[in-house]
Amino acid sequence: MISLHGIDPQQFLRQLYDMEEVDKDQAQTIYRAHRKEGKDLYTACLDGGVREEALIYCIAASRGMEMVQLDGMTIPDSLINKIEPHIAHSYRIIPVRMEDNDIVIATSDPDNLAALDDLKFMLGVDAVKASLTSEESIDRALGQYYEIVEHDQEMESFVSSYQDDELASGNIQGSLDVIDIGDLDGIDMSDAGAAADAAPVRKLLNLILLTAVKAKASDVHFEPFEDTFQVRNRIDGVLYEMLPVPKNLAPALVARIKVMSRLDIAERRVPQDGKISVTIGGRNVDLRVSTLPTMFGESVVIRILDRSVVSLDLDKIGMEERSLDYFRDVITRPNGIVVVTGPTGSGKTTTLYAALNEANDEAVKIITTEDPVEYEIDGLIQVPIDDEIGKTFAACLRSILRQDPDKILVGEVRDRETAKIAIEASLTGHIVFTTLHTNDAPTAVTRLLDMGLEPFLIAATLETIIAQRLVRTICSNCKAPYQPSEEELLLLGIKPEQVAGQRFFYGKGCEECKGTGYRGRTAIFEILEITPQMRELILEKASSAKMRAAAERSGMVSLRQAGIQKVFAGVSTIEEVVRETLSAED
Repeated sequence: MISLHGIDPQQFLRQLYDMEEVDKDQAQTIYRAHRKEGKDLYTACLDGGVREEALIYCIAASRGMEMVQLDGMTIPDSLINKIEPHIAHSYRIIPVRMEDNDIVIATSDPDNLAALDDLKFMLGVDAVKASLTSEESIDRALGQYYEIVEHDQEMESFVSSYQDDELASGNIQGSLDVIDIGDLDGIDMSDAGAAADAAPVRKLLNLILLTAVKAKASDVHFEPFEDTFQVRNRIDGVLYEMLPVPKNLAPALVARIKVMSRLDIAERRVPQDGKISVTIGGRNVDLRVSTLPTMFGESVVIRILDRSVVSLDLDKIGMEERSLDYFRDVITRPNGIVVVTGPTGSGKTTTLYAALNEANDEAVKIITTEDPVEYEIDGLIQVPIDDEIGKTFAACLRSILRQDPDKILVGEVRDRETAKIAIEASLTGHIVFTTLHTNDAPTAVTRLLDMGLEPFLIAATLETIIAQRLVRTICSNCKAPYQPSEEELLLLGIKPEQVAGQRFFYGKGCEECKGTGYRGRTAIFEILEITPQMRELILEKASSAKMRAAAERSGMVSLRQAGIQKVFAGVSTIEEVVRETLSAED
């Protein structure tokens, strides 16, 4: 079944009506089955009597793709041989034609265009262009042109298809050494050390990491299940599956990661954390490794810390001009506490790094204590936390105060002791930046009170609290206007009459954004200024709801409202803002 994700049902049915594929009654029946009965739009259309060929044509047109009929087409062997059988089966694609050094492939999944960059890299072409066809056509063509091979043979062919000079062109150095390919059949999977050192395993991991860095992924997930071993990249906050890895290669691949990050490969019962430093494409990249024992083997997540992907420019973090002017003023204050709050992966650390990067000056001494130090910044003294040897946030913060700093970053306030020392630092003439894990800004005050801090100390030292989220931005290459349905507007709490004349945009999906319609992310902010009125509420131990109401009366923009501003500005979409701000607002 072909996905209709991101397609407006009313517009799609209007297109079918204009093509005379449905009449008004059919369109209403299909829409009712989709909206009221929860039936998938594609299935509802088929059940409503729409020809599959017409459906595919409409989907292709809405995605900016061409439609192709594989049945009856004769594809020459020279074109078939350009794609290995394991690649054709794994990505479910069929080559259709060459256009100079571009290859046109047929697929039945318009939302899986994230594979195009991988295929471009694998096939050595200038570009991979996708055309749309039915699942059944793909199945028949795979059976006709590509004989099914055993999974281990697929992976051997996959690994062997990359010669040393291809990987070397990616300029991988350091721990990611590239060596001659060997024979997978010769790997003794019972010997973890030998398996980890086997050439095919090294080369496979090199390829996975290189592909992730090229795709600007933030994390690579290696996930063991009962019958499969899944590798997924997190790009712009969303996970995308890569080429599947044979289950029997999982222990060797995990062992290789542990060897590179200097972890104990024999210890599989407890979680471990490590680090790999590599140079890729002429730039330094840090890889943070975390292992976790599961029912079916060790799960591994590699966090990719690539400074070239992250902008530490305060002007580029997504803050509105008025809020940015206020935040710049806060940064220059001589004392106080600045808290940035939000869930893991919401960009808190990047915001604080950008603030410190702007405050970085010869006349100012800045010391940070972090777990771990994510990005190295010249001019900052950065101290990594190590709980195992007693280098906790609290212990480091005590020592930092004896180092005569002007500004201090505490990676996270986790307990009462750290919070108390941060308050003491503020009271003795330092400005302290830190993070908390709460859903919104007012709740951060409640969290500090729950730690057992005195209300008068919180009221005396807090300067501002910033809650933030990251939302995906619309791809500029395939950005197009559209009219949201009443249901979509109601998700944001907006009535249609309130947005009369307002233009809305979405991404159609293209090669540059890998068919997602999004490219990159920006932050939305909720900034709670600690005014005299707010300090009184803190002293009263007022509820977070009461503080929120008072702050909004004073002009605070909530996360949801900040998201709506991004939608109105054509930066993001309704769907994305609803997804990221639901828990904070509802």
